[in-house]
Amino acid sequence: MKHVLSAMVMNQPGVLAHISGMLASRAFNIESLAVGETEDAQFSRITFVVTGDDKVLDQVRKQLEKIVTVVKVADFQNEDIVERDLMLIKVSAGKGARTEVHELTEIFRGKIVDVDLAHLMIEISGQESKINAFIDMMRPFGIIEMVRTGRIALARHTSLSVDQALQPPPVYDEAVAAS
Repeated sequence: MKHVLSAMVMNQPGVLAHISGMLASRAFNIESLAVGETEDAQFSRITFVVTGDDKVLDQVRKQLEKIVTVVKVADFQNEDIVERDLMLIKVSAGKGARTEVHELTEIFRGKIVDVDLAHLMIEISGQESKINAFIDMMRPFGIIEMVRTGRIALARHTSLSVDQALQPPPVYDEAVAAS
């Protein structure tokens, strides 16, 4: 099963190398990875997709939380999320193909960002299934080159904002719980 995790980390050199090294040393495979600044330039958000069961996910999360530069880790497994991938794809645009590629791009709500006599370059974003479907539609025209970002995601109803990530977890008070 695929799991989407989001880690709020300190925006410092070497953080990504430390995290990816930790995951690699424990044989966790990262399927997708995206890193970028948050609303506070002191912090970055790393969103990654790993494959495994709940036990594997729990191990990944616990290992990440032990890293000093990791502020907070969120598991989006049971969350209602909005997720997107971004892709640039260069497709052959030979005789007669240009119009059809343009029409398919519009159907998939993509955007032609570069035009050459021999090819079109298209930008498209959306869920992984949409990106994969578009790739399948472009194969007959001839895919010259393509590149994809890692998945990015935000939970609809909860937040992993910098302010919330920096707050300490609530302390359990036995006296309050007993009353």
